Amino acid sequence: MGIFISVPKTIECVICALVFSVLYCACCYKPLGILQSLGYGGKKLFGWSRRKANLTFTRHTLLAMLCALASAVISLCFSFAGEWSGVIGLSAYVILFALYVWADNKVALRSPASPTPRFKRLYAVLFLITAIFVYLAVTLLNFADAVWGNRVFSILRYCPLSVFPLLIIPIIMLASLLAKVYEVPHNKSFVKKAKKKLAASDIKVIGITGSYGKTSTKQILTKILSQKYRVLSTPRSHNTPLGLALTINSNGLENYDIFIAEMGARHLGDIAELCEFCPPDYSVITGICPQHLESFKTVENIVKAKGEILSSTKQKAVIADDCFNLFEAYPCTKLHCDCIKDVVCGPDGCKFTLTLGGESAKAQTKLLGRHSADNIAIAARLAYEVGMSLQEIVSAIAELDYIEHRLQLIKSGDVNILDDGYNSNVKGAAAALEVLKSFDGRKIVVTPGLVELGVLVEEENALLGAKLVGLDLVILVGDTLITPVKQGYLSNGGDTDKLVLKPSLAAAQEELKKYLQGGDTVLFLNDLPDIY
Repeated sequence: MGIFISVPKTIECVICALVFSVLYCACCYKPLGILQSLGYGGKKLFGWSRRKANLTFTRHTLLAMLCALASAVISLCFSFAGEWSGVIGLSAYVILFALYVWADNKVALRSPASPTPRFKRLYAVLFLITAIFVYLAVTLLNFADAVWGNRVFSILRYCPLSVFPLLIIPIIMLASLLAKVYEVPHNKSFVKKAKKKLAASDIKVIGITGSYGKTSTKQILTKILSQKYRVLSTPRSHNTPLGLALTINSNGLENYDIFIAEMGARHLGDIAELCEFCPPDYSVITGICPQHLESFKTVENIVKAKGEILSSTKQKAVIADDCFNLFEAYPCTKLHCDCIKDVVCGPDGCKFTLTLGGESAKAQTKLLGRHSADNIAIAARLAYEVGMSLQEIVSAIAELDYIEHRLQLIKSGDVNILDDGYNSNVKGAAAALEVLKSFDGRKIVVTPGLVELGVLVEEENALLGAKLVGLDLVILVGDTLITPVKQGYLSNGGDTDKLVLKPSLAAAQEELKKYLQGGDTVLFLNDLPDIY
């Protein structure tokens, strides 16, 4: 054959590269979903992959070893086929990659990858660079075979491709880095377009931020204001510049009176960046707690970050009563949220007296927990400032429905299920446990603990464990955070016979099937995010 690669060999290299890349990229789909949930931060993905509980390196190493072994065995078994034995050995990658994808998909992401245009572009870049790398590797191996001419090497020449499973995370990081050459200017242009569109409209903007309760308060406020106004709000937990810009650019602002923008932050300056292109006429701070302390480092930084919204507020800001004093220095018209009293909460919802503009009225809602009443109070105070009457607000409160995954009551036969899967903060957890204890019958909690608490993660999870004492069954899920929860539970008099440890939510659900009976209430407290 000589030292040059023949045309048939070149075709073989191209076909091998394309087939291998398709299967390889399928193995990368789930990590790409994680990357998406991390805001496409390559360093964050690398940090996620290093977490022992994820077993990322272990799984990729095992896949690489199995590919090398299986490819070698199959190639040797078909050694009578000469040079084609190496190509036949590639079937090992097809089988094992397919099995890996099947097994990986059996554990679903809490937030599955969303096939957005950006995600599709990244996936295309990943496929392209993978195909290039594999083509170069296959070509090099065939060139070495042509030069060396060793029969054993010729048979086993594609076994070295088994190194690629070890490179899944680095190749994804490289693809993300290359994709940003286009994405960064594209995103800036997209946000600039939203800013221009918003500035040209007459729509009133309400910005909502806080350590917790942002999405719940946003949805409550949207429902209340919708009784009188045409309201547009950011969907789900879309609270980044691109999330806000997507909502603005995808809707005709002339069809709405009010735009409610949820504003999230993990670092100082994040809220200021959001307010720069989406300055609020009114703003809301729902509360402060050590959530996201992992990135903010100190509570003082959390206060500064949330306070950035006040510096941009044009008219008035409503601030939760228990953190009002933290923002006294900001030059903005600030309103206490002290408009509810006589709050009574139980398994049927909450009742309270609402006072606005010197008038008082009785209000009730099916939403559960004192914290829900507090969120409603914040929304009611702002709705009143915007122009709604007390009676309009009270009427709207009565029609509020459960908010998905946020202390949502679901009836399953005679069993009450409290779905609080999106609750991962200290105050919300305490409120959810109060609601659980208000129900009759046996009380069960399923939780993996609380996250993003930085240096306080062990202390706060131990305190959470102490709050679980007295429940009829406590199921701790996973192995990331449950040790301090378990220690807090047992050191405060918890019953070991009522404590169960399970590796996954699916395993916990199987345990519940054996335990539950009519009249029980089970609280799913925080569904651990995929990044943990």
